[in-house]
Amino acid sequence: MRIMAVFAHPDDEIGCIGTLAKHTARGDEVMLVWTTLGELASQFGDQTHEEVTRVRREHGAWVAGKIGASHHFFDMGDSRMTGSRSEALQLARLYAQFRPNAVITWSDDHPHPDHRMTAKIAFDAITLARIPKIINEEGGGVPMAPAPDLGGSDGVDSGEDVRRLEAWREPVRFYQYHAPASPYPEVFTDITDTVEVAAEVMEYYQAFYRWTWNREQFLETRAVAGRLTGAKYAERFNLKASHLPARPYLH
Repeated sequence: MRIMAVFAHPDDEIGCIGTLAKHTARGDEVMLVWTTLGELASQFGDQTHEEVTRVRREHGAWVAGKIGASHHFFDMGDSRMTGSRSEALQLARLYAQFRPNAVITWSDDHPHPDHRMTAKIAFDAITLARIPKIINEEGGGVPMAPAPDLGGSDGVDSGEDVRRLEAWREPVRFYQYHAPASPYPEVFTDITDTVEVAAEVMEYYQAFYRWTWNREQFLETRAVAGRLTGAKYAERFNLKASHLPARPYLH
Protein backbone atom coordinates (compact mmCIF):
# COMPACT_ATOMS: atom_id res chain seq x y z
CA MET A 1 0.00 0.00 0.00
CA ARG A 2 1.17 3.54 -0.79
CA ILE A 3 -0.02 6.47 1.31
CA MET A 4 0.58 10.15 0.64
CA ALA A 5 0.04 12.75 3.37
CA VAL A 6 -0.50 16.18 1.80
CA PHE A 7 -0.37 19.23 4.03
CA ALA A 8 0.26 22.95 3.76
CA HIS A 9 2.96 23.58 6.37
CA PRO A 10 5.55 21.54 8.21
CA ASP A 11 3.91 20.44 11.50
CA ASP A 12 0.46 19.94 9.93
CA GLU A 13 1.24 16.23 9.72
CA ILE A 14 1.19 15.84 13.51
CA GLY A 15 -2.48 14.84 13.33
CA CYS A 16 -1.73 11.65 11.41
CA ILE A 17 1.89 10.86 12.26
CA GLY A 18 0.98 7.89 14.45
CA THR A 19 -1.04 6.39 11.61
CA LEU A 20 1.75 6.95 9.09
CA ALA A 21 4.29 5.36 11.45
CA LYS A 22 2.08 2.28 11.76
CA HIS A 23 1.95 1.91 8.00
CA THR A 24 5.68 2.24 7.47
CA ALA A 25 6.25 -0.29 10.25
CA ARG A 26 3.99 -2.67 8.33
CA GLY A 27 6.09 -2.18 5.21
CA ASP A 28 3.84 0.28 3.37
CA GLU A 29 5.28 3.16 1.38
CA VAL A 30 4.53 6.59 2.83
CA MET A 31 5.33 10.01 1.40
CA LEU A 32 5.00 13.28 3.33
CA VAL A 33 4.22 16.25 1.09
CA TRP A 34 4.06 19.93 2.00
CA THR A 35 2.64 22.46 -0.44
CA THR A 36 4.48 25.41 1.13
CA LEU A 37 7.60 25.96 3.21
CA GLY A 38 5.66 27.67 5.97
CA GLU A 39 8.02 30.57 5.45
CA LEU A 40 5.85 33.11 7.26
CA ALA A 41 6.44 31.49 10.64
CA SER A 42 7.64 34.27 12.93
CA GLN A 43 10.57 32.10 14.06
CA PHE A 44 12.27 32.81 10.72
CA GLY A 45 12.38 36.57 11.28
CA ASP A 46 14.13 38.22 8.32
CA GLN A 47 15.93 35.11 7.10
CA THR A 48 16.28 34.72 3.35
CA HIS A 49 14.14 32.33 1.36
CA GLU A 50 17.22 30.21 0.78
CA GLU A 51 17.83 29.89 4.52
CA VAL A 52 14.17 29.08 5.18
CA THR A 53 14.34 26.40 2.49
CA ARG A 54 17.43 24.88 4.12
CA VAL A 55 15.78 24.75 7.55
CA ARG A 56 12.55 23.29 6.22
CA ARG A 57 14.47 20.62 4.32
CA GLU A 58 16.00 19.65 7.64
CA HIS A 59 12.57 19.54 9.27
CA GLY A 60 11.10 17.40 6.52
CA ALA A 61 14.05 15.01 6.46
CA TRP A 62 13.99 14.58 10.24
CA VAL A 63 10.26 13.81 10.43
CA ALA A 64 10.31 11.52 7.39
CA GLY A 65 13.35 9.72 8.76
CA LYS A 66 11.69 9.29 12.13
CA ILE A 67 8.83 7.30 10.66
CA GLY A 68 10.63 5.74 7.67
CA ALA A 69 8.88 7.79 4.96
CA SER A 70 9.99 9.74 1.91
CA HIS A 71 9.15 13.42 1.63
CA HIS A 72 8.69 16.27 -0.83
CA PHE A 73 8.25 20.04 -0.67
CA PHE A 74 6.45 22.33 -3.09
CA ASP A 75 6.84 26.10 -2.83
CA MET A 76 3.33 27.42 -3.51
CA GLY A 77 3.65 30.32 -1.07
CA ASP A 78 2.72 30.41 2.60
CA SER A 79 -0.77 32.00 2.92
CA ARG A 80 -0.75 32.57 -0.86
CA MET A 81 -2.38 29.37 -2.05
CA THR A 82 -5.45 29.81 -4.24
CA GLY A 83 -6.56 26.24 -4.93
CA SER A 84 -5.88 26.79 -8.62
CA ARG A 85 -5.66 24.25 -11.38
CA SER A 86 -1.93 24.89 -11.75
CA GLU A 87 -1.40 24.04 -8.07
CA ALA A 88 -3.48 20.88 -8.41
CA LEU A 89 -1.56 19.94 -11.55
CA GLN A 90 1.75 20.04 -9.72
CA LEU A 91 0.36 17.66 -7.15
CA ALA A 92 -1.29 15.47 -9.80
CA ARG A 93 2.09 14.93 -11.42
CA LEU A 94 3.43 13.76 -8.08
CA TYR A 95 0.46 11.39 -7.76
CA ALA A 96 1.29 10.01 -11.21
CA GLN A 97 4.78 9.17 -10.01
CA PHE A 98 4.12 7.95 -6.47
CA ARG A 99 0.78 6.31 -7.39
CA PRO A 100 -0.93 6.51 -3.97
CA ASN A 101 -3.70 4.18 -2.86
CA ALA A 102 -4.70 6.61 -0.11
CA VAL A 103 -4.27 10.32 0.58
CA ILE A 104 -4.52 12.07 3.95
CA THR A 105 -5.01 15.83 4.14
CA TRP A 106 -6.83 18.67 5.90
CA SER A 107 -10.59 19.04 6.26
CA ASP A 108 -12.53 21.19 3.79
CA ASP A 109 -13.67 23.73 6.37
CA HIS A 110 -10.52 24.60 8.30
CA PRO A 111 -10.17 28.34 9.07
CA HIS A 112 -6.67 28.60 7.58
CA PRO A 113 -6.97 29.25 3.82
CA ASP A 114 -3.82 27.25 3.00
CA HIS A 115 -5.30 24.23 4.76
CA ARG A 116 -8.56 24.49 2.81
CA MET A 117 -6.74 25.05 -0.48
CA THR A 118 -4.42 22.12 0.15
CA ALA A 119 -7.41 19.87 0.78
CA LYS A 120 -9.00 21.17 -2.42
CA ILE A 121 -6.02 20.55 -4.68
CA ALA A 122 -5.34 17.18 -3.05
CA PHE A 123 -8.86 16.10 -4.07
CA ASP A 124 -8.76 17.77 -7.50
CA ALA A 125 -5.42 16.14 -8.26
CA ILE A 126 -6.98 12.68 -8.07
CA THR A 127 -9.02 13.44 -11.19
CA LEU A 128 -6.25 15.34 -12.98
CA ALA A 129 -3.80 12.48 -12.43
CA ARG A 130 -6.19 10.14 -14.27
CA ILE A 131 -5.91 12.00 -17.58
CA PRO A 132 -2.65 11.55 -19.57
CA LYS A 133 -3.13 14.69 -21.67
CA ILE A 134 -3.48 16.79 -18.53
CA ILE A 135 -0.51 15.55 -16.52
CA ASN A 136 1.70 15.82 -19.61
CA GLU A 137 0.34 19.06 -21.02
CA GLU A 138 2.39 22.04 -22.13
CA GLY A 139 1.62 25.32 -23.81
CA GLY A 140 -0.70 28.22 -23.23
CA GLY A 141 2.25 30.41 -22.34
CA VAL A 142 2.52 28.77 -18.93
CA PRO A 143 5.47 26.46 -18.23
CA MET A 144 4.56 22.88 -17.52
CA ALA A 145 4.77 22.14 -13.81
CA PRO A 146 7.96 20.18 -13.16
CA ALA A 147 7.63 16.49 -12.49
CA PRO A 148 8.95 15.98 -8.98
CA ASP A 149 12.16 14.01 -8.62
CA LEU A 150 11.56 10.92 -6.50
CA GLY A 151 15.16 9.80 -6.78
CA GLY A 152 16.07 10.90 -3.27
CA SER A 153 16.47 14.65 -3.54
CA ASP A 154 14.67 16.63 -0.86
CA GLY A 155 14.98 19.91 -2.71
CA VAL A 156 12.18 22.23 -3.73
CA ASP A 157 11.14 21.76 -7.34
CA SER A 158 12.19 24.26 -9.94
CA GLY A 159 12.75 24.34 -13.67
CA GLU A 160 11.27 22.44 -16.56
CA ASP A 161 10.91 18.69 -16.87
CA VAL A 162 9.70 16.96 -20.01
CA ARG A 163 9.54 13.37 -18.79
CA ARG A 164 6.31 11.75 -19.88
CA LEU A 165 4.17 10.50 -17.03
CA GLU A 166 1.72 7.64 -16.94
CA ALA A 167 -1.72 8.47 -15.60
CA TRP A 168 -2.71 7.04 -12.21
CA ARG A 169 -6.23 5.71 -12.54
CA GLU A 170 -6.59 3.32 -9.64
CA PRO A 171 -9.04 4.18 -6.81
CA VAL A 172 -7.65 6.54 -4.18
CA ARG A 173 -9.18 6.59 -0.71
CA PHE A 174 -9.29 10.18 0.48
CA TYR A 175 -8.94 10.72 4.22
CA GLN A 176 -9.26 14.10 5.91
CA TYR A 177 -8.68 15.30 9.44
CA HIS A 178 -11.90 14.92 11.36
CA ALA A 179 -14.34 17.82 11.17
CA PRO A 180 -17.55 17.76 13.25
CA ALA A 181 -19.61 19.11 10.34
CA SER A 182 -18.28 16.62 7.79
CA PRO A 183 -20.98 14.49 6.11
CA TYR A 184 -18.49 11.68 5.50
CA PRO A 185 -17.93 8.52 7.57
CA GLU A 186 -15.52 8.64 10.50
CA VAL A 187 -12.49 6.38 10.60
CA PHE A 188 -10.28 5.81 13.65
CA THR A 189 -6.82 4.26 13.71
CA ASP A 190 -5.42 2.70 16.87
CA ILE A 191 -1.99 4.32 17.35
CA THR A 192 -1.23 2.88 20.77
CA ASP A 193 1.90 1.19 19.39
CA THR A 194 3.21 4.35 17.70
CA VAL A 195 2.01 7.14 19.99
CA GLU A 196 5.51 7.62 21.43
CA VAL A 197 6.93 8.27 17.97
CA ALA A 198 4.06 10.70 17.32
CA ALA A 199 4.84 12.49 20.59
CA GLU A 200 8.51 12.81 19.60
CA VAL A 201 7.51 14.49 16.33
CA MET A 202 5.21 16.84 18.22
CA GLU A 203 8.03 17.74 20.63
CA TYR A 204 10.42 18.31 17.72
CA TYR A 205 8.13 21.01 16.37
CA GLN A 206 7.33 22.27 19.86
CA ALA A 207 11.01 23.11 20.33
CA PHE A 208 11.10 25.06 17.05
CA TYR A 209 7.82 26.95 17.42
CA ARG A 210 8.02 27.32 21.22
CA TRP A 211 4.47 26.08 21.68
CA THR A 212 2.90 26.11 25.12
CA TRP A 213 1.04 22.97 24.02
CA ASN A 214 2.93 20.12 25.66
CA ARG A 215 3.39 16.37 25.47
CA GLU A 216 0.76 15.60 28.09
CA GLN A 217 -1.85 17.66 26.26
CA PHE A 218 -0.91 15.99 22.99
CA LEU A 219 -1.31 12.53 24.48
CA GLU A 220 -4.65 13.47 26.01
CA THR A 221 -6.09 14.47 22.62
CA ARG A 222 -5.15 11.02 21.31
CA ALA A 223 -6.58 9.38 24.42
CA VAL A 224 -9.89 11.22 23.90
CA ALA A 225 -10.12 9.83 20.36
CA GLY A 226 -9.20 6.41 21.69
CA ARG A 227 -11.98 6.42 24.27
CA LEU A 228 -14.51 6.90 21.47
CA THR A 229 -13.46 3.70 19.78
CA GLY A 230 -12.04 1.34 22.39
CA ALA A 231 -8.33 2.09 21.94
CA LYS A 232 -5.86 3.62 24.37
CA TYR A 233 -4.74 6.17 21.77
CA ALA A 234 -6.24 6.89 18.36
CA GLU A 235 -6.28 9.31 15.44
CA ARG A 236 -9.54 10.36 13.83
CA PHE A 237 -10.39 11.03 10.17
CA ASN A 238 -13.27 11.39 7.74
CA LEU A 239 -13.29 9.26 4.60
CA LYS A 240 -14.47 11.53 1.78
CA ALA A 241 -16.71 10.35 -1.06
CA SER A 242 -16.86 6.80 0.18
CA HIS A 243 -19.08 4.46 2.16
CA LEU A 244 -18.11 2.01 4.85
CA PRO A 245 -18.71 -1.71 4.12
CA ALA A 246 -22.21 -3.00 4.71
CA ARG A 247 -22.78 -4.83 7.99
CA PRO A 248 -25.10 -7.80 8.36
CA TYR A 249 -26.68 -6.24 11.47
CA LEU A 250 -26.60 -3.02 13.47
CA HIS A 251 -24.25 -4.21 16.20
